[in-house]
Amino acid sequence: MGFFSRLGNLWKGFLSLWIADIEKAHPEIAYENAINSMIEKYSRLKSATAAIIRRREEIDERYQRATKELAQTEAELNVAVETNQDDLAVVLIQKKNQISAELAELQGELGSAKNDADSAKSSLLSVQSEIKKLKAERDSMLAKMHSAQARIKVQEQLEGLSVDAEVKALDNVREHIRNTIAEANLGQELASSSLDNRLQALRSQVGDVQAKQQLAELKAKRAAQQASQGQKTM
Repeated sequence: MGFFSRLGNLWKGFLSLWIADIEKAHPEIAYENAINSMIEKYSRLKSATAAIIRRREEIDERYQRATKELAQTEAELNVAVETNQDDLAVVLIQKKNQISAELAELQGELGSAKNDADSAKSSLLSVQSEIKKLKAERDSMLAKMHSAQARIKVQEQLEGLSVDAEVKALDNVREHIRNTIAEANLGQELASSSLDNRLQALRSQVGDVQAKQQLAELKAKRAAQQASQGQKTM
């Protein structure tokens, strides 16, 4: 094999792979190509079938004409025999034999032509049926592919929800809120542990203690007064 032949085969191989990849990505193209190829084959087969049928009809017409001519010759032969026209009878017998041989040959050709026509029509109907099935398969398979693509897209969207920008933004907001609450709690803790706040709390406690002592003194003083008044009245 020469260099250019090998190069040509290599190019054809790359071209076939490229076309195969395109057909995988766009299966509708592959189906259309297959259907168009089948339609082209159907058109050629239809023309061939028409030619076979036309040949069958031509042979049948010749057979019918020969049959009529044989009948006419036999009728003429009978008249020639009855009228003792032996010379005409000999000619008519030869003609009859010739037509009979032709009829036998035409009958064989007609049978063959009928078989060819039936076979061609059967093939034509078969290709026609294959085209219909291929179209139905195309519609069904493309519908299934589109449905599968839609499911894949939904799945991809569902799987991508956790990394969407919106979700990330919410995570940032949640983190900011938690940090703000922590800062507020820290401020409250620092405020409750400061010296000023502790001193103020201590002063409040001292005031409470003094007030309680004064209350106790007032109660004791009043009790003493009541006891003194009681002794005077006795």
